[in-house]
Amino acid sequence: MNRLLWLAGLLGSCVGWPGWAQDWPQWGRTSARNMYAPVRDLPARFDPGQLKSGSDGPDLSTARNVRRVLKLGSQTYGNVTVAGGKIFIGTNNEHPRNPQHQGDRSILLCFDERTGEFLWQLVVPKLASGKANDWEQIGLVSSPTVEGQRLYLVTTRCEIMCLDTEGLANGNDGPFLDEAQYIVGPGQPKAELTPQDADIIWVFDMRDEVGAFPHNAANCSVLVVGDLVYACTSNGQDWTHANVPAPLAPSVVAVDKRTGQLRAEDDAGIGPRIFHGQWSSPSSGQVNGQTLIFFGGGDGWLYAFDAKPVRRGDSSYLKTVWKYDCNPPEYRFRNGTPVKYSEPDGPSEIIATPIFYKNRVYVAIGQDPEQGEGAGHLVCVDATGSGDLTRTHTVWSFKQIHRSLSTVAIDEERNLLFTADLSGFVYCLDADTGQLYWTHDMKAHIWGSALVADGKVYCGDEDGDVVVFASSKQKQILSAATVDGRLQDGPNLHAPIYSTPVAANGALYIATSTHLWVFAEASGR
Repeated sequence: MNRLLWLAGLLGSCVGWPGWAQDWPQWGRTSARNMYAPVRDLPARFDPGQLKSGSDGPDLSTARNVRRVLKLGSQTYGNVTVAGGKIFIGTNNEHPRNPQHQGDRSILLCFDERTGEFLWQLVVPKLASGKANDWEQIGLVSSPTVEGQRLYLVTTRCEIMCLDTEGLANGNDGPFLDEAQYIVGPGQPKAELTPQDADIIWVFDMRDEVGAFPHNAANCSVLVVGDLVYACTSNGQDWTHANVPAPLAPSVVAVDKRTGQLRAEDDAGIGPRIFHGQWSSPSSGQVNGQTLIFFGGGDGWLYAFDAKPVRRGDSSYLKTVWKYDCNPPEYRFRNGTPVKYSEPDGPSEIIATPIFYKNRVYVAIGQDPEQGEGAGHLVCVDATGSGDLTRTHTVWSFKQIHRSLSTVAIDEERNLLFTADLSGFVYCLDADTGQLYWTHDMKAHIWGSALVADGKVYCGDEDGDVVVFASSKQKQILSAATVDGRLQDGPNLHAPIYSTPVAANGALYIATSTHLWVFAEASGR
């Protein structure tokens, strides 16, 4: 009996078991950032059920394929990470877990994956400078990266932070030991710490250390490669939208994952060319034996940096290996005159995360949703070159897309690419050629990305609707549902979906602005 119990425990905690015990430890699951999960037995249909009388939660007896629903804040833009038996997600503080912390805060929540029990939270005070640097109420936007018992993220205070995945429940591991001061903000009376508070290991403040000026929100989902953590600094314009206060600040930095010390910054000099802000996250891939870091710049260029820092004088840099202008020439100039960034058919920055697949990089251009809809461009770039690849290494490009915030998802079994744009269209293309197979109008803005898993494509929109497509060259809608419109005050209010669905360990995770839904086949494991 003891042997059977030991075996059951081993199987239940095993990570990497094909089709079952497969975590989603970072934005995009792997460092390539492809929104694809090799999982099986995910539900093609689900029903959120009816509202439970006297509460804001569902009656699961009326639901279909709903394993669990977890209460979040009122605005949730962060994407879910599932690793090591825990669920991590960023949100705001409209549903305080600790009465000590009231008002506008950015929050990282940690739940037990098996039971849904709340374990601990990171509380991040807002910057005093206001919405120019730290937009009110949006909460923590970064999707954490988990490696072993360490979690890495970017806070809304423009800090790269390393946490212990166990929180303070197993003690304060240091070297950072002043969590009681951090979680209330500078100059405030210290908080009383509990086992349900985060254990901060180290903090790298990108405003103080490299002079970054974050615009509206610092949201990068960091990349860990070897001993280094790579992050976008969120450097951008000030509130006038006409001035970059820190033009010499880097756009990408690399810090030591053990100590948080700066190891390198990019050499691309993007600062003076930033259109608005910088909200893309880095990805990586091996090209001809060299590890490259891919980054979508606030100037609309796609960059590839050598992952290994090089020394120049007293500083170390990430050397630019190649760059590619993702804006077609007619977006930047018309009749020899520069087209304004604010024009619907003008140039855009890159907000989506570049993904690496078979020696190619895929990414679309887009703008802050407040800028509205406009001309987009999705490109597939051969990553094997050097220098300026704009005219020489385009594999294919797709101009039918509108401005996009979405990172592409490539079905690695069927070689199909799925992506979306802010206007609400979902596209299916051939990943090799860019041939368009079909388009679907969700009839609502799409902020997040599509997920491909188990031969299905999951996509949510601003109306709180989720459509499940078959991953095929012919458009086939398997189901459609409004995830938690019935959980809001009033008969017709829907909770928008600003994040991206995630698949891990046989379950599908979809975060609306107010709840995290966990869907799984009722007969599943």
